[in-house]
Amino acid sequence: MDPFALAATAADELRERSGVDRYDVAVVLGSGWREGAAVLGEPTSVVSTSSLPGFAAPTVPGHDGQILSVEVAGRSVALVAGRVHLYEGNSPAAVVHPVRTVIAAGATRVVLTNAAGGIDPAMRAGSVVVIRDHINLTAASPLEGPMPAQVASRFVDLTDLYSARARAAILAAVPGLEEGVYAGLRGPHYETPAEILMLASVGATLVGMSTVLEAIAARHLGAEVVGLSLVSNAAAGVSSAPLDHREVLEAGQHAAGDLGHLLARILPLL
Repeated sequence: MDPFALAATAADELRERSGVDRYDVAVVLGSGWREGAAVLGEPTSVVSTSSLPGFAAPTVPGHDGQILSVEVAGRSVALVAGRVHLYEGNSPAAVVHPVRTVIAAGATRVVLTNAAGGIDPAMRAGSVVVIRDHINLTAASPLEGPMPAQVASRFVDLTDLYSARARAAILAAVPGLEEGVYAGLRGPHYETPAEILMLASVGATLVGMSTVLEAIAARHLGAEVVGLSLVSNAAAGVSSAPLDHREVLEAGQHAAGDLGHLLARILPLL
């Protein structure tokens, strides 16, 4: 089955299991964001992604495979917990399958959250940065391979990939937030100090191992995209501290309440 038909099949199953006929917004929950999302209220349904066609099982600590349904400001929101990554051995199509599924289930706006390393020394751990643009260094695209004739052209314009309209609304409503450029790499190893210097020289202020393929897939299907990065640590060489994935998880746990309240403020703007 082609990946778009597979997403449509999974969307039908999701609607049946969740009881939600159509979602308005989808939020992909990165490290730390799942705990914060509890602020949004009790889910009306929790669907295990293992019960849906085409979903790969996440293997990274802090990523559970579920789609939770919540109502926020009159909008039906799908919270996607259980992101999978290229470094787990997944194909680009598998990485973006959850995003394609929730869009097929109606979502026209997609919020992609992550935990990222701060390349800009001014970015302190625990702060949230609105993604203005990205640099895809994964050497992959979700638009590779056969493209069904009924699907939009693979040559999608990414000029306004991270919605300027949504970013302006968010920055006006939440004073103090800053924007940044996210560099997406394959991982799973952290970058070297020399690589971070290279990324800084081409304009990146954040670095991580997710988000870029999901953003491309969402924009290809016409969704409006918002990106939010929790700065979990300073990138390699920016500080003398060693890098550890436990630090990423701990940063998310410490910031969970703030992240949830931020989502609660942002979602009504979309």
